Amino acid sequence: TLGFGGANSLVVEANPLDTLTEQYDQLEQYHFNNIAQWRFEVAVDNENPLLDVTFDGMHILNGDIVSARPEVEISLNDENTVLLLDSPADTAQFKVFLTRPGSTIERIYFRDGTGFENLQFIPADGPENEARIFYRPIFPTDGKYLLTVQAADLSSNVSGDNDYKIAFEVINRSTITEVLNYPNPFTTSTRFVFTLTGSTIPTYMKIQIMTITGKVVREVKMHELGPLRVGRNMTDFAWDGTDEFGDRLARGVYLYRVIAQLNGEDIEYRATDASSYFTKGFGKMYLLR
Repeated sequence: TLGFGGANSLVVEANPLDTLTEQYDQLEQYHFNNIAQWRFEVAVDNENPLLDVTFDGMHILNGDIVSARPEVEISLNDENTVLLLDSPADTAQFKVFLTRPGSTIERIYFRDGTGFENLQFIPADGPENEARIFYRPIFPTDGKYLLTVQAADLSSNVSGDNDYKIAFEVINRSTITEVLNYPNPFTTSTRFVFTLTGSTIPTYMKIQIMTITGKVVREVKMHELGPLRVGRNMTDFAWDGTDEFGDRLARGVYLYRVIAQLNGEDIEYRATDASSYFTKGFGKMYLLR
């Protein structure tokens, strides 16, 4: 019924009139009872599919820093489970464009002129009608980029009135910003917020929390922080104001510093507006009880 959306009629005629001889194959006293007609309605798919874009498994904000080697996943989810996006020909439903720093917009095709696969298509396999595209570029140039995506389902319903657009920034050098704790001051728990650049996360990282006299009361190892990614991070780990033994610390001011390394070398700090709140790499947090 593709292309027959709306009101339709199906007409069946038995022993029809031969248009050449203008005679019936079999003689008929009455012919009106040889004709049957069925009227039926075909539901029209007018619902827009849902488009989603993530970088390394995360939804980024406009202008965020991303990895110089990100994995961009583009998914299109359609409520129509009859017209599945399950054929290689369905790649025609997607258009991906990239604007590089200081350049004009260019289309990213699924394969380039040499046959290299730029975009990997994962067809829908039911029962959900969700097709996905993986884009794994390498961005050697620092600067700001713009990704534009257009998509439609097999009923030609577009994913939105406007194209999906997301701006992002790439910094190839491996750096880390000053690590802020949020909230600060805090009463029950606080998490750590920072941004990594480059294409690789640190191979070693820890956060030392100490009293104002310099005594280390808690060391948070890298495996405790939770998954890290190039770009904006807020740790899964939340410090609850206890020491290494789980004892509650007194209210007051505590210092902390971060040690981050990549293959044995210290990662360079990248200055931000928050750098003024740190003294020689030490930050302050306020524990309230």
